[in-house]
Amino acid sequence: MIPRPLFIAVLLTLAAGSPAEAQTCRTETEVPSTTPASRFLKHGNGTVTDTVSGLMWAQCAEGLSGSACTVGEAANFTWEEALIRARDSVLAGYTDWRLPNLKELFSMVEERCVDPAINLAVFPNTPASYFWSASPSADSSNFTWIVGFMNGGADYRSRYHYSQVRLVRSGQ
Repeated sequence: MIPRPLFIAVLLTLAAGSPAEAQTCRTETEVPSTTPASRFLKHGNGTVTDTVSGLMWAQCAEGLSGSACTVGEAANFTWEEALIRARDSVLAGYTDWRLPNLKELFSMVEERCVDPAINLAVFPNTPASYFWSASPSADSSNFTWIVGFMNGGADYRSRYHYSQVRLVRSGQ
């Protein structure tokens, strides 16, 4: 049961509306962090490296930029558009950006938090929405796996629907 003052604070935070203000997290003693900020190396050029996996991530969702990812608007893409966006990206001078596979995208989920289920200190202003993976569904060639950063769950959706994108590269 949530104590009444905390419940009221959560309601007021949710009413504020922005992704960073809406996030709710359990304490470290309740649920250990799955993506602590200490795990990531910020490069100051719009990229961060996960020191556990070696993957380099775009710090902002596609369509956003700036050190706090507040410039622009998070963009939605069909799966094909997302693949093209990754292929054409030259973020930080790199030309080998791609969509993450489902396992890689899941590695970003912060299990202590919802709305969004990600470490906002590392990936600021991340929308609590669905993000494309590169992993196709085994059920149908027209469906691809997505991760919902509302709560960190996965599902698959038609490649013709719109979702958001965070790019990754294999790093060093």
